[in-house]
Amino acid sequence: MTPTLKALTSLLLVVSIAFITSPAYAKKLRGIELAETANIGGNDLVLNGAGVRTKLVIKLYVGSLYTTSKSNDADAILAADEPMAIRLNIISDLLTKKKMVKSLKAGFKKSTGGDTSAIQPQIDQMLGLMQGKIGTKDQYTLNYKPGSGTHVSKNGEEVGVVEGLEFKKALFGIWLSGSPAQASLKAGMLGK
Repeated sequence: MTPTLKALTSLLLVVSIAFITSPAYAKKLRGIELAETANIGGNDLVLNGAGVRTKLVIKLYVGSLYTTSKSNDADAILAADEPMAIRLNIISDLLTKKKMVKSLKAGFKKSTGGDTSAIQPQIDQMLGLMQGKIGTKDQYTLNYKPGSGTHVSKNGEEVGVVEGLEFKKALFGIWLSGSPAQASLKAGMLGK
């Protein structure tokens, strides 16, 4: 075997081993690697889809949806009383806590058809969990567990739990309802 062939064979072997031992990533968006599967809150979930939230021309965050099985039926996902999670990976330092709270309020209003009265205490609780500065590389996980509620985490640390399936429907509806925060982000989360 020639030295060049030996070197090429060694390189191919190293690349193959690295590929086999690396975690499986379904996609990479704006520098955020999204795992094909994830254990979130003790539940094994699959990446349903993901997209980028843009306001004007500014890319704010990568939003990803994890479900028990892939589906492109937003209504079925919203209605389901089963484990699922939405992750928001912040990619812009222009997204502040104040702007995030304002966007969530507007999103709840849109996802409930303008009537948040039935879940207003839960909305207030959720908004109260948005504490501290928001920066690039922060990750929020909104993990719904049947019978328990929506577990809200920031950078892997749980900050609170908001009870109720109706709240989960409205929260996930911010991205998946008939009036989503952004149509292209909804389509991405549904894997379209």
